[in-house]
Amino acid sequence: MSKYSPVDSSLVYELDDRPSVLESIFVAIQHLLASFVGIVTPSLVISGVLGLEQHLPYLISMALMASGVGTFIQSYRPWGVGAGMLCVQGTSFSFMGAILTAGFFVREKGGSDEEVLSLILTLCFLGSFVQIGLSQFIPRLKRIVTPLVTGVVITTIGISLIKVGMTDLAGGYGAEDFGDLSNLGLGLLVIVVVVVLNMSSNPWIRLSSIVVGLLIGFLAALYLGVTLPAATEVSNIIAIPEPFKYGFHFEWTVFIPIAIIYVISTIETAGDLTANCIISRQPVVGEGYIKRIKSGVLADGINSMIASVFNSFPNTTFSQNSGVIQLTGIASRYIGLYLGVVLVLLGLFPIVGSFLQQIPKPVLGGATLVMFGTIAAAGIKILSTEDLDRRKVIILAVSFGLGLGLAMVPDLLVKAPQLVQNIFSSPVATAGLSAIVLSMLLPEERAV
Repeated sequence: MSKYSPVDSSLVYELDDRPSVLESIFVAIQHLLASFVGIVTPSLVISGVLGLEQHLPYLISMALMASGVGTFIQSYRPWGVGAGMLCVQGTSFSFMGAILTAGFFVREKGGSDEEVLSLILTLCFLGSFVQIGLSQFIPRLKRIVTPLVTGVVITTIGISLIKVGMTDLAGGYGAEDFGDLSNLGLGLLVIVVVVVLNMSSNPWIRLSSIVVGLLIGFLAALYLGVTLPAATEVSNIIAIPEPFKYGFHFEWTVFIPIAIIYVISTIETAGDLTANCIISRQPVVGEGYIKRIKSGVLADGINSMIASVFNSFPNTTFSQNSGVIQLTGIASRYIGLYLGVVLVLLGLFPIVGSFLQQIPKPVLGGATLVMFGTIAAAGIKILSTEDLDRRKVIILAVSFGLGLGLAMVPDLLVKAPQLVQNIFSSPVATAGLSAIVLSMLLPEERAV
């Protein structure tokens, strides 16, 4: 077996080649267009659901900065930390369910915006050490967190978030015009645009489908005279990162779901980095490969820690940018340095977040509904690679039954101890724990 991928990636620039400045900037912008919506959307959704709109411009600025620093670390590999490849870092969708659970935990106690963000960011900060520690045990971890477990978790993440996207499509939580035909029409328009563009034979059109869908939806809202959400007034022209701006607060009971997502994210990142190795024509076996994956996952954890310190949500390696590498034929890790600088510069200006805040909820809902559905489809795709024998079907049935069942009937645990309620109020944590425990307890079927 060759140590390189059999895929002919037809690279114009290899991993350590240095394209010209103009070429580098042009390719960096292409990566930015492929990842920008993914970077800012979690902040848009979380702030909308938890009522944190006053903090949104700052949160988006910090998300862009964290992604820029993370991309720089992964690409440049300072002190041996990072994969040393063109790995674009962005805010992870996987944590959104657990983050919303923690936010509701504070809101139910009458907590302020600052208290909500304090708890969420502290949990994300401490959880990052889970991934940092696990990065050194990737081969062993893969024996526990199998493709079956990963598929269950990713599918549950997507399905559980679809409710959020659908609520925004109808007008948003508590909206007076919730369910109006104008809202539904805008949301469906965005979906149609995204679907049509994704059917194009032009790969660049497919990559930009979400961005174009949002733009057309926004323009349609203006044409129809839809009232745009009020933008938060930006007091400072420049956004300055302030470590732990909202304070430091910890609750064990809502930490466990986030810790579980970090475990799953570790394996998911290892898979994304392997795909990047294949496209970048790097070894996918041997000691060098294992070292690269360990360093890349370690950087993922450190980047999430940095993001939390500077008031943003956990980062992860974006898989869609591997497609950009394949399309451009440019795998040079130095592109990541340029992209990192561009992201940080964008993050310096909170007016960017203030503008994005004006995207109407139905328009955002139409885009996120497709994005969350894509996450669920990715989980199903992972499960489709498994040979589903009786044991695995039982694991799937119980994991999905418990995880999605609790999502549909959250009052089921109303009389359970608070610790149990907080751990299992997250459908993702419930499904993930069930899949892990059952995988360890149920014996493998012997081949006849």
